[in-house]
Amino acid sequence: MRISILLAGAALALVPMNLAQAADVQITAQNPVIELSVSEQVDSAPDTAMFSTGVETKAKTATEALRENSVQARAVIDRLKSLGIAEKDIQTTGINLRADYEYDQPTRENRFVGYVVSNQVSATVHDISKLGKILDAVVSSGATNLNGPTFSIDDDSKMKDVARERALANAKARAMSYARAEGYTGVRVLSINEGIANQSYAPAARMKSEIASSAPPVEPGQVGTVVSLSITYEMTR
Repeated sequence: MRISILLAGAALALVPMNLAQAADVQITAQNPVIELSVSEQVDSAPDTAMFSTGVETKAKTATEALRENSVQARAVIDRLKSLGIAEKDIQTTGINLRADYEYDQPTRENRFVGYVVSNQVSATVHDISKLGKILDAVVSSGATNLNGPTFSIDDDSKMKDVARERALANAKARAMSYARAEGYTGVRVLSINEGIANQSYAPAARMKSEIASSAPPVEPGQVGTVVSLSITYEMTR
């Protein structure tokens, strides 16, 4: 927590969060002011997971590599849809084509061998209990890589409200403590700035290589919703 007590009569500037028109509002404090920075976090179980997957193919010509990759990528996307993932929750994140080389030990030169094409997509799952089976099915359909998952809460407005209320109560209690120490009986808010962040405490899905047919275990853990406030108070009598 950052605390600073300013001299009486200091001028504080507030800038409204209005993208269309921004205006400076000057507020003059008659008494000393206190600036506090506080954060509160509320942990809860996630209900949404996102992962990325894709297909990488190699061929001697760029056209052949792209065509082969397109067929396999379509199979992965179709599989995702058949597993109940909505089209709006599937997004292509990158298609890459590059030349492929191999190091030739006798000549000590890189030898051109063809082209590599990769197609990556991200998918959002709204039923975490099915995530392990979905990952297993995606690999079975031809995916050559998996990344994630990352967990979140689809609607964390309630968690934000709780964290915000706790942060406000904490800040006011601390401000009152400083005010009383300086001989004042109360405080009033002059400005509030808010920041919001989310933290995930979940391990990534793990693949059991010794049992190729089993779905990977997934542990969603907890997601923390963090509200950070910077509040300026004026001491009052």
